[in-house]
Order: sequence, then structure tokens, then C-alpha cells
Amino acid sequence: MMEELCEQELIELGAKNTKAAYRGIYFEADLPTIYRINYTSRTISRVLAPLKTFHCRNADAIMKLAKKIEWDKFFSLNQTFAITSNVSKSSITNSLYASQVLKDGIADYFRAKFGKRPNVETVNPDVRFNLFIETDNAALSLDTSGESLHKRGYRLLAGEAPMQETLAAAIIKLSNWDGEKPLLDCMCGSGTILCEALMHYCRIPAQKLRQKFGFFHLTDFNKSVWEKFKTEADSKIRALPKGVISGSDKSQITINVAKENLSRLPYSESVALAAHPFQHIKQFENGVLITNPPYGIRLGERTEVENLYKELGDFLKTKCKGTSAFIYTGEPSLRKHIGLKTSRRIPLVNGKLEGVLLQIDSYEGSRKKKYQKSE
Repeated sequence: MMEELCEQELIELGAKNTKAAYRGIYFEADLPTIYRINYTSRTISRVLAPLKTFHCRNADAIMKLAKKIEWDKFFSLNQTFAITSNVSKSSITNSLYASQVLKDGIADYFRAKFGKRPNVETVNPDVRFNLFIETDNAALSLDTSGESLHKRGYRLLAGEAPMQETLAAAIIKLSNWDGEKPLLDCMCGSGTILCEALMHYCRIPAQKLRQKFGFFHLTDFNKSVWEKFKTEADSKIRALPKGVISGSDKSQITINVAKENLSRLPYSESVALAAHPFQHIKQFENGVLITNPPYGIRLGERTEVENLYKELGDFLKTKCKGTSAFIYTGEPSLRKHIGLKTSRRIPLVNGKLEGVLLQIDSYEGSRKKKYQKSE
């Protein structure tokens, strides 16, 4: 489902000839579209611009390629670089080894031309390259994003097992929430869902807080076109009225973390936060509830977690009439403990965790039959 959402968003942002494939979506785009995708996309992690494709059976092939590229067109001696490699079903079986060989090739190029080499910086380098080798066919790309796009810049503090930002954005998109109804996260943790909801409603570009992108190092980067687009995108930001987004958690410490993360975004003061368990909420009717309950089950915690899901089901049934709930869990077997019928079950990946998004719709009056025990 994430691939489908990513492809849909790429098309909405102007990408052409999209094609879903292993390890991502292939597409065509002009430079302004590359800028737009990197700055505004909410579900995509990286945008790679292919530089070279070549046959690669051994390290010599990588070194031979490195000698053909004028690396100083992409970055200078006083800038840092990094290489991300992935290998699959190939003679070269170690991705770290592939990265090391390419790094040595780049270093040799600079030494031969300037007498010294630039430094490698694995965390937030100035420019990042990607090397992918599959069945001895390789593709070298410039990472036009730089750091992964899931890093929005607002979450400097995180709670236990935080939800990835792109996943939270995907869930909000799947919920079709548009701000017409109030949104609540009753187990908000460090506030990722709340932050993404705020950015979605206020039309804040996903990378509003980012200072640099990998596409700054494309040989045909056009600074004036980029600055014009950024100004236009930022001009569409709108204010958040009070009462639209709210969050709660049983821990005051956790609420403080959420407040700190939200504070980095415009209009965060309009998000209502409260430190109390959802069981203490008197009612939340005719709204949209999006939450990610705890699901990490250690020895001896199974009963406690199952009871939490049962209490969540009781809360939805008795206090959330007219509300659509979207519950993401990394442990699909916990679904049955909610005790209510799901109208949709959508598989979604959070990092390496294969979870599921459950939609539970509650209705008033004659539609109360929608509340049924799940099988």
C-alpha cells in the first residue's frame, strides 16, 4: 500500500511515466518537479537521480567507473560526501565493501587532480551518492534529497518506538481527514501524528525546516527557479484554528516531548495537549481518531497490552459516536482484542515492521449495528 500511495503522490506532484518496481518507483521529471517532490512530498523517503548504469562483477568495475566521472562537478574538496550501497544477487555480496571501493575511487580522483581528498561524513553530508547492484548490473545515482525525507526536522526528541513520519503522513492521507472534523490522537507519544496532521492541515511543506538538499549539487541546479518555487509553496501555508487537532497521553513527560516537537512548527499553539489516559476522556464524537497504541510485547506484558486494546475498543464504542477511528498496530493479532468490526485493514510498513492500519467506523441511531464483535 505504501508503494501505491507514493506513486499516487508522485503523479499529483507532476511526475511522468511512473512505474512501480523493486526498491521504489521509477519516474521521469524535470528539475522544477524534482524540487517540488523533495520539498513537499509527505510519503516519499528519497529521490535518486541516475548518473551511470554499468555492468559490475567486481571491484575493478567500480574503480573503472569512478575514473570516468568528474566528481568535482558535484562537490568540492572542502565539502563532505557519503555513499549508500545496496547489493542483491550479485558477485559483490557486501554493500559496505561496495561503498568502500567507490569511496576509494572518488578519493583517488581528487588526489590525482588536487593532491588531496574530501572527507567522508556519514551523518548529514553535503552530497550523498547511491550505488545499487543487482545481478551484476549497477546503477550509480545522486541522492537529490540528501538526508532521508522522513526527517522533517521537528522531532528532535522521540519516545519509545516512534512512528516514522512518512507512515504517519500516509495514515492521515488514508483517513481522508481534511480538517472539517476534529482530529484526536489519544495515545500521542512524542507527537508524530499530531505534527503530520498540523503540517497537512496548514499546508506546510514537509521539508519546510530543512536547510539543504542533495539536488543543490546537480550540475544543472537552478537556484532562482528553486527559490521562486519555495516562495510560492510557502505562501500557501494557512493558520490552524483552535479545536481542530488535539492529543493526549497518560504521561506528562511524554506530553512535554510532544509539545517540544510541535513547537518547531508554525501554529503549534493551536494544538490542544492533555496528560491523561484515554479512559479519562468523557467523549469524542463526530470526529476522526488516529492513534498508534503500544504493541511491543515483552515476556509478561501480553495480558497488559491485550487489556489496553480491549479498553480502547470500549472507549470507541461508548464515547466516540459518529467517529471514524484509524488504529495502527505493529502486532496484527491484537486486532481481535479491540472487539469491534473493522471496515478496512490496510497493510503498512513502519521501517522493518510490517503492521496494519485498522479502520473502525462508529455510527449513531439506526446504524449502531455497525458495532459488531470482530471474528
